[in-house]
Amino acid sequence: MMLTENELKKIDDKIKLLRNTAEELKSLAENIPAITRNTTRLLASVKMMELNISDCIDFDI
Repeated sequence: MMLTENELKKIDDKIKLLRNTAEELKSLAENIPAITRNTTRLLASVKMMELNISDCIDFDI
């Protein structure tokens, strides 16, 4: 399935929103170890999505 440039941009925007939300949550809950650990894991997953979408954009997939 080919994604349009517009669809890729929307996906990229949502991934950025995920990153910003996770970073804000981590900052707000810095004294709650479980939240800190889980947001760290979430940010690692977001990083993988960022790499995936950048590959799609770079290679016009």
